[in-house]
Amino acid sequence: MKRQGEFVNNLSGDLSYKSFKPSSLPPNPDISIDEEMLNLISDSSRILGKLDIKSEEIPNKDVFISMYIRKEALLSSQIEGTQATLDDIFDPNIDDNINLEVTDVINYIKASTYSNELIQSLPLSSRFLRSIHKILLDGVRGEDKNPGEFRKTQNWIGPQGSSLNNAKFIPPNVSDMKDSMSELENFIHYDESNSLIKIALAHYQFETIHPFLDGNGRIGRLLIGLMLKEYKILNADILYISYFFKRNRVEYYDRLMDVRLKGHYEQWIKFFLTGIFEAGSNSLECINLLVSLNKKNASLIEATIKGSKKTVLEVFNYIQSNPIIDIGETAKRIGKTYNTTSAAISKLQKLGILKVSNEQERNRVFAYEDYLAILREGTELYK
Repeated sequence: MKRQGEFVNNLSGDLSYKSFKPSSLPPNPDISIDEEMLNLISDSSRILGKLDIKSEEIPNKDVFISMYIRKEALLSSQIEGTQATLDDIFDPNIDDNINLEVTDVINYIKASTYSNELIQSLPLSSRFLRSIHKILLDGVRGEDKNPGEFRKTQNWIGPQGSSLNNAKFIPPNVSDMKDSMSELENFIHYDESNSLIKIALAHYQFETIHPFLDGNGRIGRLLIGLMLKEYKILNADILYISYFFKRNRVEYYDRLMDVRLKGHYEQWIKFFLTGIFEAGSNSLECINLLVSLNKKNASLIEATIKGSKKTVLEVFNYIQSNPIIDIGETAKRIGKTYNTTSAAISKLQKLGILKVSNEQERNRVFAYEDYLAILREGTELYK
């Protein structure tokens, strides 16, 4: 068997096809760590260490983490072709205007949130991944693809409309898939390789096994964040790795395929580590910009608004996690009357903190535009 695995024959005659059976991890021969990879491991570890320390210093930490989870959910879904924007996700009327594009992202957020609860009681395992997959595909386009269950039939990767005959890649058959998932689980828990290399290899292996009929890419990217926490590298979801994968989408898929065809694990690991460093640097910059903006506007409110600032500050705190608002929903959330909330929003508007994002006489919507501008980076839709 080649280092990366082999293609095996399935069925016979006109129905015959070859599926890929990956070798178990770690690769044999083992990963060759040259100076370039050592430097990438060092740089990535350093930026993740800074990010982890910074996350402990953030005021309203839970609010920032919720923003990052939403951004990663959006980016990861956009890689798969979802045509939703950050503004769609923050729409205060999302329950009324929800569509399949937005539901993809909402489900990813739910799956990510649930995974953080589940990991307290269940180790990373096939059962774990099936549990979060069930939430990911609940009520969306893939709900007919056995949510929460590994596939019982052969799948393939290729352009829309492709088949087993012209697929770009055919993952393991069902029997090999089950064996490979069991081996991957053992690798995640018992192998003693460098943690970042393990995460890079585990992500590659999961994407190659492709154990679900749909949602493999999103679950595979969720696995990265889960392993970063499992290995005590990060304590929270403050890295949106899909930022890098989306920007380098073609190379991302090409690098994965290159391992399957040629066994180039080292090149994949270097690409992955570059992504960790770039995404970590961007996440760190984003935190610094958001914290700085928050401090600046808090000081502006304190210095400018005379008399009671209680409701204004409550609205200001609310827009940290809900940067697009309307008056009615905000009033309900902060427990104030419509008129009191409207007056507070008006004061924030006069300070330039909130801006009207539509001109309707009724149900006006306001945006914390400077805050959104920072978060929007990288979330633009493909042309």
